[in-house]
Amino acid sequence: MLRLAQTLDSQLRSAMERAFPEAGAARLDPQLAPASKPEFGDFQANGALPLAKPLGQPPRQIAQAIVAQLQADPGFQELCLDPQIAGPGFINLTLRPERLAAEVAARLGDSRLGVPQATDGDEPVLVDFSSPNIAKEMHVGHLRSTIIGDALARVLEFRGHPVLRLNHVGDWGTQFGMLITHLKQVAPEALEHPDAVDLGDLVAFYRQAKARFDEDEAFQTTAREEVVKLQGGDSESLKAWQLLCDQSRREFQKIYDRLDIRLSERGESFYNPYLQAVVDDLKAAGLLVVDDGAGCVFLEGVQGKDGRPLPLIVQKSDGGFNYATTDLAAIRWRFAAPPEGDGATRVIYVTDAGQASHFAGVFQVARRAGWIPEGCRVEHVPFGLVQGEDGKKLKTRAGDTVRLRDLLDEAVERAEADLRRRLGEEERQESEDFIQHVATTMGLAAVKYADLSTNRITNYQFSFDRMLALSGNTAPYLLYAVVRIAGIARKGGDLTGSDAAADSLQFSEPQEWALIRELLKFDGVIAEVEEELLPNRLCSYLFELSQVFNRFYDQVPVLKAEGPARGSRLALCRLTAETLKLGLGLLGIPTLERM
Repeated sequence: MLRLAQTLDSQLRSAMERAFPEAGAARLDPQLAPASKPEFGDFQANGALPLAKPLGQPPRQIAQAIVAQLQADPGFQELCLDPQIAGPGFINLTLRPERLAAEVAARLGDSRLGVPQATDGDEPVLVDFSSPNIAKEMHVGHLRSTIIGDALARVLEFRGHPVLRLNHVGDWGTQFGMLITHLKQVAPEALEHPDAVDLGDLVAFYRQAKARFDEDEAFQTTAREEVVKLQGGDSESLKAWQLLCDQSRREFQKIYDRLDIRLSERGESFYNPYLQAVVDDLKAAGLLVVDDGAGCVFLEGVQGKDGRPLPLIVQKSDGGFNYATTDLAAIRWRFAAPPEGDGATRVIYVTDAGQASHFAGVFQVARRAGWIPEGCRVEHVPFGLVQGEDGKKLKTRAGDTVRLRDLLDEAVERAEADLRRRLGEEERQESEDFIQHVATTMGLAAVKYADLSTNRITNYQFSFDRMLALSGNTAPYLLYAVVRIAGIARKGGDLTGSDAAADSLQFSEPQEWALIRELLKFDGVIAEVEEELLPNRLCSYLFELSQVFNRFYDQVPVLKAEGPARGSRLALCRLTAETLKLGLGLLGIPTLERM
């Protein structure tokens, strides 16, 4: 509908200019929007109401003048039926059936299903997401950043943007002093033969090192000295650091492979050589202030309880750097032109909402320092917590943070148990390969979709029972709609041969037109997600499409129809399946032919 809406908007503007040339083009906004109810047509133009006062005319009279100009436009007559004026001056617009049929025919032959390529498709977009810490296992807290970031990257890539998917891992900092010291003392042979030593559970390794650091002063002293060695480039310290990073990466990659996530790692260590330059540049720009021994930039419009501007500290009083320094070095590099940077035009950070203030400060300082070029965008994509069904932060019974690996395992196990139960009730015999494939697809899809279908800004309650249900706004419900259409093909419906010219498509039932209108919304939804970075908009659309299709399927014969009606209905089935598959694919969810 997006292209039709743009054409209609242009026609309305021209009609308004012809009707009221004295108003000036800047004032003439049709305020075109989708109709609030189906009985009002496809679109509603509300632009007559705000013109009443400047033109000194009743809004209904203004609407009548606009409609008169529209009816004199042959292009509009080809696009819409006669406009209807409602209430004080709303203009209701209904697209001609033959134009809707032409749009269906066009999408049947278009792998992009009507979604245009971005006009600025040569401008790089950078998405920073996932970001676990070395020597710490990925837990449920990493779920949202990883899944949301991947979905946004997929949508932006589909639109035609070159996307750099960055994993800003925590691979640098004082914690490595204790980790390296512990490694050298408990497994010194690993430094010479890293493949011969398995550090095992890195989380347990981290806890052991942390316990020693907290309890042993001599260990503390050695660990602090190790940090200095590492930062100074000591070869043995760097070797130990690299070993820890490599073991962590292998564990991270198992999760990413399982979730079909693609990422390029660029950790905090990458920016270490550029931290001093950040401080020097801020000083040269007159932004750096030394306050109580620390180098900081005072934020504009952000005040503390004492009424003074809050500082963003970029160099500690001992000369060390912090997260803000690293994030400023990162943003500086990401917008800088190659080869001194990535040359991005849009940078998106997908992190929890608790970091909103931090990033607001970093973005402000980067703008004031001139590191974000004119016309470029930097955006924080915040998200809420994953909660248990009791509304509290999701934890294990022992009170520990839930490991992401365990959560995914349980999702698949529950999906398998549910599948085996249904197969037993239906007395269906299926192979173990089929059961494992369907259970894995459904389990992981359920976890992803439950997260993405929630407005990311809010917290959401994690419930296996709810997310694995075959009814409601769930992944299994959407997957079942695709399976249902595949079943039509198995029963003899030719979906592959359902390409059709507009004049051969014949629709007469209200359920057909309702499905057509829903299918044609896809391009507009993708445009919304690209701009607003809210994957739940796509989820809501796919759920609504599935509901509309199921009503169509239940109420309108497809395989029993004859002649043009059969071919036309099969064409709608095919387009529905393609739209669901593409939409779910953009969420990182594969589909099934049977389940």
